[in-house]
Amino acid sequence: MGHFEGKVVVITGAANGIGKSITLQFSSLGAIVFFADIDVKKGEELEKIILDSGREAHFIATDVSVPKSIELFFEIIDSYHKHIDILINNAGISEWKSPFEMSLENWDLIINTNLRSVFLFSREAALRMPEGSAIVNIASTRAMMSEPNSEAYAASKGGIVALTHAMAASLATKRIQVNCISPGWIEVEDYTALREIDHTQHFSQRVGTPDDVARACVFLSDPVNNFISGENLIIDGGMSRRMKFEQ
Repeated sequence: MGHFEGKVVVITGAANGIGKSITLQFSSLGAIVFFADIDVKKGEELEKIILDSGREAHFIATDVSVPKSIELFFEIIDSYHKHIDILINNAGISEWKSPFEMSLENWDLIINTNLRSVFLFSREAALRMPEGSAIVNIASTRAMMSEPNSEAYAASKGGIVALTHAMAASLATKRIQVNCISPGWIEVEDYTALREIDHTQHFSQRVGTPDDVARACVFLSDPVNNFISGENLIIDGGMSRRMKFEQ
């Protein structure tokens, strides 16, 4: 189990996709996982899977876009008298809509869910973290490159990259390392339905999986890698480095 046996790991957006993989990865390494999601059914199912495997897990239904819900999340953690060793800010939503049609309400919901929650969770977690702890934020390659009609999502992910190095600076004296990961195409549904061109447009010759991101979270959370802080690790199979020409 190594460095993670008995460590307390908090993961947001943990009931599905990348977050689920991250949660299972840390649990398999012996960590105690406290995980948040708005999807109660899937959250409870994941908690049961982990508990049935003989490991400790706590699902806390949370809407990360609502500050009061975040406060309640940490009150529950405090009730267990636990400090926090690792925080993975993964929760995120998206909506692809023309900037001329994007409502202010939806803009705010995306920014508050994807970006503000990272600040609030990080601030609360840092108050409960001993020296040598780690925060990993999940951003996106869409922080650096875009398709049309992705303004709110891109802004939120770009904000996460900037917030990461700002918090790395602010938390340095507490010896808390803060990094982020920018995934590219990570297939969270039917991997077998992907086409050959989906895979071959990556230098890696394959589309990514949630486990690719989960393993990177483990790497950046490992105390032996504490010389890495304020960084943005791009995990996209090389796609954003590929020169493209129209044929």
